[in-house]
Amino acid sequence: MARSPQESGPSSPPSRTVRVTGDDLRARAHRDKMHVRLLVVAAGFFGLFSAVAVKLSIATVFAPMAPESRQIAPQVPKIPQIDPKGSLSADFSLPQVHRASVIDRNGQTLALSLPVAQVYANPQELIDPQDVAKKLQSVLHDLNLEEVTRRLSLPKQFVYIARNISPQQEMAINNLGIPGIYFEQGERRRYPLGRTAAHIIGAVDIDDHGIAGVERYFNTRLMSDRTPLRLSLDVRVQSVVRDELAAAMSTFQAIGACAIVMDVHTGEIIAMVSLPDFDANDFVHAKNDEHFNRAVTGLYEPGSTFKLQTAAMGLQTGTIHIWDRFSSVPIHVGRFKISDMKSDHFTEWLSLPEVMAYSSNPAAAHIALDVGAVKQAAWMKDMGFFAPVPIELPEAARPLVPHRWSLSTTMTVGFGHGIAESPLAIVRGTAATVNGGILIKPTLLEAGEAAESVVKARNEAPAADANLRNLQSAAFQQALTHAQAQQADSTADNKDGDDPQPTPQGKRVISEQISALLRRLLRLDVTKGTGKTAESPGYFVGGKTGTAEKIGPHGGYLKHTNISAFTSIFPMNAPRYAVYVMLDSPKPTPETHGWTTAGWNAAPTVSKIITRIGPMLQIFPDTAHAAEIDAGMALPMHPTPPRGVRPLGPGNDPGDPRKAEAARKAMQMAEKRLRAQQKKQSAEVMDE
Repeated sequence: MARSPQESGPSSPPSRTVRVTGDDLRARAHRDKMHVRLLVVAAGFFGLFSAVAVKLSIATVFAPMAPESRQIAPQVPKIPQIDPKGSLSADFSLPQVHRASVIDRNGQTLALSLPVAQVYANPQELIDPQDVAKKLQSVLHDLNLEEVTRRLSLPKQFVYIARNISPQQEMAINNLGIPGIYFEQGERRRYPLGRTAAHIIGAVDIDDHGIAGVERYFNTRLMSDRTPLRLSLDVRVQSVVRDELAAAMSTFQAIGACAIVMDVHTGEIIAMVSLPDFDANDFVHAKNDEHFNRAVTGLYEPGSTFKLQTAAMGLQTGTIHIWDRFSSVPIHVGRFKISDMKSDHFTEWLSLPEVMAYSSNPAAAHIALDVGAVKQAAWMKDMGFFAPVPIELPEAARPLVPHRWSLSTTMTVGFGHGIAESPLAIVRGTAATVNGGILIKPTLLEAGEAAESVVKARNEAPAADANLRNLQSAAFQQALTHAQAQQADSTADNKDGDDPQPTPQGKRVISEQISALLRRLLRLDVTKGTGKTAESPGYFVGGKTGTAEKIGPHGGYLKHTNISAFTSIFPMNAPRYAVYVMLDSPKPTPETHGWTTAGWNAAPTVSKIITRIGPMLQIFPDTAHAAEIDAGMALPMHPTPPRGVRPLGPGNDPGDPRKAEAARKAMQMAEKRLRAQQKKQSAEVMDE
């Protein structure tokens, strides 16, 4: 019988019985439990990383968030924005620099610091000084190869290689990978406008400390507060004034000149120019004459511009009146003679308007004598002519005034001789005569900046630096009041549609009535007097010419060498700005017919300046109402005295120097007789 395949194949192995013990079951259960736990943890991490991934995708791709300023401020400055009005400039500063910028009233940058680096080396870490010097020269081309090699070979641990290199040069040197070469971060002061306002801005030294101008005066403020310092200057006006002054200086071949534009209500200096000047970026190489600020450091005899003060003094003290007359006959004082120019043909007696319009020296001397030496000295002191002008410039000079007030001193000071004042002092005095009689404080700070300075000074602890202490002075308190007054006026209703004028803050030195009269006298000098060439149609200029012989280096006056000046105000019907021009030693030209007096050179320069800067200052010429305005300001050359009043004049001249001299001699004789009598009485007592 045949077998089936199954039967014919090999026999199957016998089956085994696997015995599972309790330990195996427990181990298997433990492994399963661990697997579950691992799966749970893995799922948790998967969910966590998925959430992070989703969050990062949203934050970086789908809806990115802007970084906070504190995250990037130490490395990256703010991105500049379009700002035609300069309103954002006060908030923009580089984080790498410490000294604040200086800007004008419109936000134009006058001074700023840029990040630079200083390169130094540790020669002890260098392998081949000559090779290092060659590599450094490939980036810093001005390096002296031999000198640098010598210094890098010195047995020292620190030597300077170069100062004030740019960030690009720093990066290029760093890429050379030279061991032992290091960098020190610093900053460099730059003045983008060069010569513009160089005397006002000043300069800093190699350590970034102010050494002149506002850089020196506000040194602590600029180093402690990175907010830009806003000045009262308007660089547009500053540029125009410099252009016209430079043209006049060239035309009349003067050796120097200065000009000032000041707001007569707030004292803000809108422009201040002194020529010759210098590039503020090259302060150390400028000549001494270029460093000299003629506007505040220069002291000059004011000449006939001071007759305005003499007239104001006489009127304010009640000594003289508009209808009084004064002698123009030459006055002999010892071997000196006070007289007018040989070309002047005046009548023997001049009214006060004629004295101002024709600028008579003897007549002004008579007014001063009428007032007297004591009142004259007191007047000058009250007007600030005995002290430096309070301005934020360390270069402000102390005026030269007589120590003894004699008869001759009284007369010569009356027409602007025998004293030496800075041009800014004359501008300040002129402003007081037209702004309602308030002696204001000139300032280089924009009104808002001055107010902020006062607030900061109140909130901060007293500083040791003198400049910060000045922030708490009364002068800065006045600046705060200026700003508050301007803000109040700006919110008031203005029926005429014009910008309201701020109220002057300061000490009252002249009554409003006398100030109004002085405005008409100043306008008269331009319409009918020596200042005719200063007229600018529609601006109603008023002012006073002044020509003084220059004092030589060894004393004494230099014949035919003058200081020509014109102090002016515009518009005279609503005074807002004072404009002053001075030329030092101008030469005659064919157009001036050989004359070097102020009416031929300084006055026409003022006219050109006013015509150009008026629109910049939002003051436009009013020619349509010119006749009406001038009629309202007109002043007769021979005012009629009131009925029953005996005016000063022929037969009634208390200031006649002959009477004063006779009175002085009579006083001396009386004192001599008194001493003789006392001596006689003493002798009689001794005999008894």
